[in-house]
Amino acid sequence: MSYTNGLDKPSDYFNTVLYTGNGTLGHAITGVGHKPDFVWIKNRGSANGHVLHDVIRGVTKNIETSSAAAENTLDPLSSFDSDGFTLNGTGGGINGNTETYASWNWKAGGTAVSNTDGSITSTVSANTTSGFSIVSYTGNSTSGATVGHGLSSALGMLIVKNRSEAKNWCVFHQSNGGTKNLSLNTTDAVEVNATRWNNTAPTSSVFTLGNSTPVNNNGITYIAYCFAEKQGYSKFGSYTGNGQDTPNGVFTYLGFTPAFILIKATDINSWVMVDNKRPADSNPVDSSLAADSTATETTGDINTTFDFLSNGFRTNGNSGNNNSSGQEYIYMAFAENPFVSSSGVPATAR
Repeated sequence: MSYTNGLDKPSDYFNTVLYTGNGTLGHAITGVGHKPDFVWIKNRGSANGHVLHDVIRGVTKNIETSSAAAENTLDPLSSFDSDGFTLNGTGGGINGNTETYASWNWKAGGTAVSNTDGSITSTVSANTTSGFSIVSYTGNSTSGATVGHGLSSALGMLIVKNRSEAKNWCVFHQSNGGTKNLSLNTTDAVEVNATRWNNTAPTSSVFTLGNSTPVNNNGITYIAYCFAEKQGYSKFGSYTGNGQDTPNGVFTYLGFTPAFILIKATDINSWVMVDNKRPADSNPVDSSLAADSTATETTGDINTTFDFLSNGFRTNGNSGNNNSSGQEYIYMAFAENPFVSSSGVPATAR
């Protein structure tokens, strides 16, 4: 199987870059491989929040997945650059002197445009090739309101945050369906809640909202990160843990070598983040961060490990965070390499 959708080089659309802060303004981070429109940063060695910037809200504003707080202007960037981004803060969140950081970088569509596909007009930066868009909209408190996402494909995952109020992040995942919601900033189990997505899964043009404050309060602005599955590049699915170690842990087929995976149990556990740079080029992958927590990076935990393979990943150990026996998990994953490129070159395992 080969891929001809322009995604032979996934790093043109997503890439993880590790860096060390220097505590000075104007610190340029390079090596991303594209001009990012969405940058997610976490201090690996100190208990700072996850800091998220995007092209629609602008480089000076950030929000934290590890908090329900509204957006703020702490730890700003100064620019999104052709091969990365420049830091305009000196705090521990993004640029503490000698502190180590992980940054996850997605390319959307650059300058945003107006979208009138939904009953609420939205502002959208969309990349239909990679299936990622950033969407800003203003709520109207109407159940069944719709918002255009600009991707021309049904969403596999949708993450929404109220920008102005201290409300939980809301997450739709296709494995849970339109009747259920997860909160990115908490370890809470999946909930059945019609006020989030109005019991409706997103279509190829819009996502649907209930009338709850976290997603649709009248006059309040929201930001949404929208992901559609692309063969050989991204995957949004689920698996059931078996509590066993390698080589008997659960194998999940992706169709690519993973570069990044975010996993959440549908029960009470953290949102685990792993990538191909921590550690680089070796298995097991045992360095993880939690999207819902300010905690430092966990390394060497034999109960929460992964093997990154040429066509997917294997979860090992018996942690509730990734492989508890009988527990269901949802995930989103992005590629380092497709399993087989459009020129017929196969990927190799680590």
